[in-house]
Amino acid sequence: MNYNRFGKTGLLVSEVCLGTMTFGNESDEAVSRDLMDAALDLGINFFDTAHNYNKGATEEIVGRWIGPHRDQIILASKIFFPFGGGRNDEGLSRRNILASVERSLRRLKTDYLDIVYLHHWDEHVPVEESLRAMHTAIEQGKVRHCGVSNFAAWQAMAALSASRQHNLHAPVCFQPMYSLIKRQAEVEILPMAAHEGLAVVPYNAIGAGVLTGKYLAGGTGRLHETEMYRQRYADPVYMEVAGRFVEHARERGLSPAALAMAWVMAHPAVTSTLFGCRNLDQFRDTLQCLELRLSPEERAVVSALSPAPPHATDRESMDAMKARGW
Repeated sequence: MNYNRFGKTGLLVSEVCLGTMTFGNESDEAVSRDLMDAALDLGINFFDTAHNYNKGATEEIVGRWIGPHRDQIILASKIFFPFGGGRNDEGLSRRNILASVERSLRRLKTDYLDIVYLHHWDEHVPVEESLRAMHTAIEQGKVRHCGVSNFAAWQAMAALSASRQHNLHAPVCFQPMYSLIKRQAEVEILPMAAHEGLAVVPYNAIGAGVLTGKYLAGGTGRLHETEMYRQRYADPVYMEVAGRFVEHARERGLSPAALAMAWVMAHPAVTSTLFGCRNLDQFRDTLQCLELRLSPEERAVVSALSPAPPHATDRESMDAMKARGW
């Protein structure tokens, strides 16, 4: 297992991060514990959850397991989406952030969280108000670091600017969606994170299973079970890319899931790549990525299987401009 520096925090995290969203739903508690044991045995020291996963059951499962392992684990959770049904139990208000931290700590049976992500931009709350709440939780010792997830690059920069202006603890990491079929993060998010020294922990690296080829073969999964994923991957271009990608992986004798992970991991701005699984078979298949180290040339070959997003200014690169003589 390789370990990477987590932005400017000084922390070392495993190059892959165990996601727990299946715990308490597709994976019962016994399987979830087996997955956490297997991850720890492999050297994975970075676990990711959220306060709303399976209405809190996910954090409770992690909490019943983590006790003797707490000092070995970098533990992340997230706050934004509705929890509990209360009128104010959502968003990034000071009230919800501080209450959600307390609830997560109780469910996870821990005194602190290493990272709490603001899970989505909240257009109804000034970002400095949300950061003040996170600052309070950090000063109280209940949270070590703040991160952001599902923010646009300009929103992350607004958070960084507000933290500097108001002398608040700044976000140290970014969790974007990123895969061979969802490459928007390449346009501004990944360059911004690299420029600002933020750790990057992409999720959906295998595209909710699209890049495994299982849907092409008539299999089932999140696209059939969850409307959010059905809409997220509705564009037929994604299946076309998946077809080319799966064929390429099989020609090389590789697991498509492992190659999809390895492609994300090989981006120089990526710190640790999040992965989830329902059982140990999926765990072992996906983590064959640890045996793959894509060179820039090999990564470029895989990248060519999908349309690259346009540059942020929608103009050619400086190198291309120079090559044609300006």
